[in-house]
Amino acid sequence: MVLSVMLHVLIVGIALTGWSWSSPEHEPPPRSISARLITLQEPEPSAIVDPVDQQKRDEDRRAEEQRKQAEVEKRRQEEEARRVAQQKQQEEEKRLRQQKEREQQEAEAKERKARKAREEEAARQKAEAEAKERERQKAEEAKRRQEEARKKAEEQKRRQEEQHKREEAERKRQEELARQEAERKRLEAERKLREQQLEAQADEARRAREAEARRQQEAAAAKAREAQMLSESEKYQALIRERLSQAWYPPPSATEEMTARLQITLLPTGELASVKLVTSSGNTAFDNSALGAVRSLSRYPIPSERDTFERYFRQFTIEFNPRRLR
Repeated sequence: MVLSVMLHVLIVGIALTGWSWSSPEHEPPPRSISARLITLQEPEPSAIVDPVDQQKRDEDRRAEEQRKQAEVEKRRQEEEARRVAQQKQQEEEKRLRQQKEREQQEAEAKERKARKAREEEAARQKAEAEAKERERQKAEEAKRRQEEARKKAEEQKRRQEEQHKREEAERKRQEELARQEAERKRLEAERKLREQQLEAQADEARRAREAEARRQQEAAAAKAREAQMLSESEKYQALIRERLSQAWYPPPSATEEMTARLQITLLPTGELASVKLVTSSGNTAFDNSALGAVRSLSRYPIPSERDTFERYFRQFTIEFNPRRLR
């Protein structure tokens, strides 16, 4: 504030001194200068300018404002686009931090806009100051602003680059985590597959052993059953031979070399279904005596087990010979 007052006093003194150098006879009455402190910033004296220059400066100023507003809007849109793109991947805490940064940038933009409005108002009030001083200060101010803008642009660019680096590092970290997780899942799947394969092999081996054991048991049971059926069949074959031997009366012409072979078919009840001469003895009387003996039995002794009957007694052959029946 002290510097502002001193600067105003200096400007007034210079103006009064300049007017005193001109002739007092033709010198117009001195022009009063009214100054009012509106900010704590260093005042900028302005001089009376040409309306064309003022219009050009106003157009330049508006163009500068539009450019800055366009830059602000562009930065806001870029920030919003990045926020939207990152929102899907980042956690809630990061989203809140970005929102806070965006709000801070908006506050800074508002502050710059308000400061610019104050500076423009100050420049308008100082328009009556000396042109040369105003031009010099304007040039210095423009240079300073350009430097500040450059520094701000560099700082903004640096922050953006740092943000991009952080995002890139985070993306790579997430990709690495995803790769490690995928590798872990792959190894886990391979381990489970190996375990399943081993279990399947073990199950298959177990089933093979069980099947082999069952096969052996069934084979043993079948063998035992076969032995039992054979023993049972031999017993009933002997009974049938005994019955036929009792019922057979060979003719007087029969010799020991004669043999008649007959095929006998029985019913499950033991009754005779049919008899057929398979091999003749060469003697009709001998063959007929054998057929008569077979037909004379009303019921044949057969085992009660159906399997034994079907296998050995459903159909069988028997030989008639004077020395033996077989």
